[in-house]
Amino acid sequence: MPIGSITRGTTGTNRLRRVDRWIAELSVFRRTADPLVVDLGYGASATTTLELHQRLSRVHPRVLVVGLEIDPARVTLAALSARDGVRFAHGGFEVPLPGGRSATVIRALNVLRQYDESEVLAAWHLMVSRLDPGGVLVEGTCNEVGRVASWVDVTAEGPRSLTVSLRLADLERPSVVAERLPKVLIHRNVPGERVHTFLVDLDRHWQFNAALSVYGPSQRWIATAQGLVHDGWPVQGGRSRWKLGELTVHWDAVAPQGFQW
Repeated sequence: MPIGSITRGTTGTNRLRRVDRWIAELSVFRRTADPLVVDLGYGASATTTLELHQRLSRVHPRVLVVGLEIDPARVTLAALSARDGVRFAHGGFEVPLPGGRSATVIRALNVLRQYDESEVLAAWHLMVSRLDPGGVLVEGTCNEVGRVASWVDVTAEGPRSLTVSLRLADLERPSVVAERLPKVLIHRNVPGERVHTFLVDLDRHWQFNAALSVYGPSQRWIATAQGLVHDGWPVQGGRSRWKLGELTVHWDAVAPQGFQW
């Protein structure tokens, strides 16, 4: 039996474009000869799975994307949209794949948000067990139109980083992402937790660099990222990612107090 619970199934065109763009840059995806990418919990329509394949196939034409849903009715509907490089199947966190294959990347967006925090670690471990060596689980959440998003990338060794991705135009405070943090962090945005300190500092640097808005929000965001680096935050990547409204920080810097893999 599939492992998990049926979610609300909310989906929408271009909702996951930010995380798709990030997955396309993963080294394990680019270097694998025949990558298999799973869209776990794609929801009430095939939209996000089809978009994921469209974006990834531009980088790696041999990619196979498999959409998995725990609701059989959703699978039946989505299967009507199957095409070369895109398949749909019934499954949950156990990630059943054709021929017993494992996955290069598993994307699970807006799935664990509807679970209890205590269930996150077991789901992570189960999904990670279905990855190729060096494979990555990308788990997180976003708002309804995909302009506010965050995700954790997880490997067999545990979580590696937290990424925040925001539409910078008209952004008032970066900490708006607090409402869309991954389930493992969303209840930890309180004084004394590292992710709370991170968001406070993110807001502080965004406000400090407000004058740079005359040169565009990307320049303001780049300066914000540089300010965090100067403060000692283990920010990853560089200007090419920051200008997109992304900011990735090492997991240990934001992990919940007492977290153990």
